Amino acid sequence: MSRILVVGNGPAAHRLADRLRHHGHTGPLTVLGAEPSPVHHRPLLSDVVAGLLPAEAVRLPPPPDTRVHTGTVVTGIDRPRHEVRAERDGIETVHSYDTLVLATGARAVVPAVVGATGADGRLAAGVTTLRTAADCARITGDSVVVLGGGPLGVETAFALAARSTHTTLVCAHPHPLHERLGAPCSGMLTEELERAGVTVLGGRTVVRRTPGRVLLDDGTTLRADTLVLCTGATPDVRLARAAGLPVRHGILVDDRLSAGDPHVHAVGDCAEHDGRTLGGIEVAHAQADALAGILTGRATAYLPAASTFRLRARAVDVSCIGSPADFDEPGARTVTFTDRSGRRHARLALRDEHLIAAVLFGVPEAIAALGVTHRQGRRVPSDRLGLLLGRPVTPAPTGAETDEDALICLCNSVRRRALAKAWRAGARTVTALADATRVATGCGGCGPAVARLCDTWERADRNAPEGAR
Repeated sequence: MSRILVVGNGPAAHRLADRLRHHGHTGPLTVLGAEPSPVHHRPLLSDVVAGLLPAEAVRLPPPPDTRVHTGTVVTGIDRPRHEVRAERDGIETVHSYDTLVLATGARAVVPAVVGATGADGRLAAGVTTLRTAADCARITGDSVVVLGGGPLGVETAFALAARSTHTTLVCAHPHPLHERLGAPCSGMLTEELERAGVTVLGGRTVVRRTPGRVLLDDGTTLRADTLVLCTGATPDVRLARAAGLPVRHGILVDDRLSAGDPHVHAVGDCAEHDGRTLGGIEVAHAQADALAGILTGRATAYLPAASTFRLRARAVDVSCIGSPADFDEPGARTVTFTDRSGRRHARLALRDEHLIAAVLFGVPEAIAALGVTHRQGRRVPSDRLGLLLGRPVTPAPTGAETDEDALICLCNSVRRRALAKAWRAGARTVTALADATRVATGCGGCGPAVARLCDTWERADRNAPEGAR
């Protein structure tokens, strides 16, 4: 029986183990994770920061029939012997493999802020990155400064404001997500952050940190019981490089996700495919799904999908399809809709009436509809304004799709009907519904919608007559 050994115990490793068993792999399957705690569902970390969920609630269930060793630090790979050396509690262990999968993820980038790290290079007390559930517990105090204007920085700022923490978001660009959304839309995002209670300081950075305070590059001093560094991540390629595997920015993999050795593969944040390292849980899951199919003979290659992104924040709906460069492709035609008073914005790039890129803000119905249109390669309906405003573009036939058929989770094709069934069966939280249906276990963008459904059904249950519950 083929022995599969996975190094790393993050979302990619968990998904791979689950899919391998689903596809019928019966051989030994072992996962080695350096973190002492079980794997958690990263898209729900913002709910932990906001105080809406305890850290235990975002832990993923153990993958079936898998030996998972937590607190196990891999120290080296012996490719000729097909062995991996590791240490746990000071004791060295050796693990053999027929197939090795590197799912080592990425390490948070720590900027050169004076006082952010100690003499040993470790983060100082009162400073944290945000990659794990344990990091959430390090955010303490009444006043927090978040450094970084990317998705994680924005989501963290919204989450902190939701728990009534005095929050300041500091970003290098004029507005957060400026490069991804463009000037008009990123400006509207700043307005939503400020409406939620976040102070946004664009075009600034933190240069020094002392206990309880940070100094900005323009001389401004801010209170900061905690400084949260949301300043990006870099693929963790240290093991791969030491083992002589091909490395550039990430671990170089081919269409079979092979890492320059027929017995070694890489997936997730650590992998570089076709010259690109695409971080994010949706890419990690897609690569894990593909590799599980390849290793069990059900697939022959990994075919990357177009880049998609949805902000995980309850206060606002923001989504992107494709990249900013797609708007400048030859033959692309741009359609823009802005309603400032209604806090809505959309920018579409079309070619031959098909969607190649989109920036969507405050139009949740359009986000769902355009996501399906793009994934299935359909032509965009001629009534673009109706689509963006959430109006049905064609009348639904009698007996056709209803609200119960509405697609809630695009990543895993979970419809409202399946969620309602799971709710009636006893799955009464977002996490329980995720376990039962896999909703919100992809990009996590549907999490707020699932939470709203939980609130709706809970109120309905409370108001229902005693005999109807």
